[in-house]
Amino acid sequence: AMSRSPLLISLFLLQLHNCASWMLPRSVNSFSRLGTRIFAEVDPKTLDEVLQVAIDASKKAGDIILGNAGGAEVMKSKANSRDLLTMIDPLCEKTIRETVLASFPDHDFLGEEDVPPGKEASAKAIDEILSADSSSDWLWIVDPIDGTTNFVHGMPLSMPSVAAAYKGEVVVGVIYDPHRDELFTATKNGGAYMNGKAIKVGEESTLGDAVVAMGSPPAEESMKMSLLGVKALMPQVRTIRMLGSAAIMLAWIANGRLTCYWEYDLSSWDISAGALIVQEAGGKFTDLSGSDFTLRTRKMCASNGKVHDDILKVLNEAGVI
Repeated sequence: AMSRSPLLISLFLLQLHNCASWMLPRSVNSFSRLGTRIFAEVDPKTLDEVLQVAIDASKKAGDIILGNAGGAEVMKSKANSRDLLTMIDPLCEKTIRETVLASFPDHDFLGEEDVPPGKEASAKAIDEILSADSSSDWLWIVDPIDGTTNFVHGMPLSMPSVAAAYKGEVVVGVIYDPHRDELFTATKNGGAYMNGKAIKVGEESTLGDAVVAMGSPPAEESMKMSLLGVKALMPQVRTIRMLGSAAIMLAWIANGRLTCYWEYDLSSWDISAGALIVQEAGGKFTDLSGSDFTLRTRKMCASNGKVHDDILKVLNEAGVI
């Protein structure tokens, strides 16, 4: 009996480990394995082809933006007078869509200009497309001009943001800043780059050294939360910046120009490309409760990772949740 005891103990420990693994949260255990398995189904050649088309589409849209960089006439406001649409937005989206579908005619496509204005409509749009029985595993998520108000007023802080997701997971992200000719790219597990050179997030490890970006949102609830957030953060961080483009703020976290960017409510097309670029540059991207990014995430915080928990703590204690 004594000779069998080590074997019994080993079997007991194995069973205990198996039970413990089933008790882990989905995000830690099964979800991470699922994401790895899904990504493993995409062969490198296909991934590179998708990336090259995303770059091509982004540069075509960027050329249109640059050609109208002096400012554009407002065609109409969307949710309210702070949420603008120009003649150039749908033109850029049409250009990106045609470029994508010319190479991948069976891929699904979700662009900002396809969706009615407002938080509920944008949340419904991504939810419906993710829940539908689509014939394609691929979904492109596109903001043709991120920073439309900047664009309208001739400020050089507007650009396309293009992401491609495979089975609900973003695997390609491209943000092209035509004003500075800076191309930010990332592929899942492939790193992040600016103009072909590897980039990484900054090294700031304390709130006092952090350069934090945030938005000036058009919706009333988001505006209220932003005011709470800026009041709580401003005395504790080095400085606050509002650049008016989620895409550029996320790209600048990825290459270390900014430390953190948070926002109370954004749509999938605002953040999908940037989320991957930040993560592949070594940063962290979660919702305001600290849960991992998904295509349904709206309340967001992106950072170099080193100040992430401290930022969330300040926001949450201020009532931003």
